[in-house]
Amino acid sequence: MDQVELRQLRCLVEVAETGTFTDAAIELGVSQAAVSRNVMGLERVLGVRLLHRTSRSVAPTSAGVQVLARARQVLAEVDELVREATTGHTRLRVGHAWSAMGRHTAEFQRRWATEHPDVELQFVRTNTATGGLAEGLCDLAIVRTQVDRRFAHATVASERRYCALAADDPLAKKRTLTLDQLKDRTLAIDRRTGSTTADLWPEDARPRLEYTHDVDDWLAAIAGGRCVGLTPHATVTQYRRDGVVYRPVRDAPPVDVHLIWHRRDPHPATEAAVTLLTKLYSRH
Repeated sequence: MDQVELRQLRCLVEVAETGTFTDAAIELGVSQAAVSRNVMGLERVLGVRLLHRTSRSVAPTSAGVQVLARARQVLAEVDELVREATTGHTRLRVGHAWSAMGRHTAEFQRRWATEHPDVELQFVRTNTATGGLAEGLCDLAIVRTQVDRRFAHATVASERRYCALAADDPLAKKRTLTLDQLKDRTLAIDRRTGSTTADLWPEDARPRLEYTHDVDDWLAAIAGGRCVGLTPHATVTQYRRDGVVYRPVRDAPPVDVHLIWHRRDPHPATEAAVTLLTKLYSRH
């Protein structure tokens, strides 16, 4: 059975966009006969007429309109695949689930642009345990949970924990809090990417738990007053929200900040990213 070929799709799209086989051939840098042959071949494979042809014009049929829409999508995805493969070392995608680099995010971006102008920096927020690394969405990820053993990592800093609570909560009047003051509350937790578990409290004195799906759900539950949350300092700087205040929890252990990457195929800029972020954290 014949297969649909990319060149057939390109010829069809170009004919539809230019309006003639002649102009399509010029745009594609091939002969008019080659364009006609590819379009006819596509029609034969699909078993439908895709273009109405007259001596003066070319227009898509109703089936052609549907095929054109899908053809454009396929070609765009193929072009993106090629771009991804050929620009892999000229772009660094940094994944994160919640708060990126906290208060250091903006400075990291500026410093990176100055020190590594040939490597475009992109941040990708993905609410997965590996910040999108396991899913292939980034080259390097920032995580504040236990590191997956499949990946190499560097611990660049530790961040103090804060309690997020509704602005009208009685505890909001205090400058600092303790874990004991939160044991009778309902704690909002993101099971996939959150850095807090009930294990911070003794087994017989743990808060009730409510599970959320991402940082926006977490903040909504807290702003509404039914929950409190425990989070690293990065969240404080990245997610300021009306109705939500943050107070340091003085007896809660800090949260380690890790950069993780593929052990066998690290991005060439990985070491530079680790060095720069470590330097920014060490200044505070």
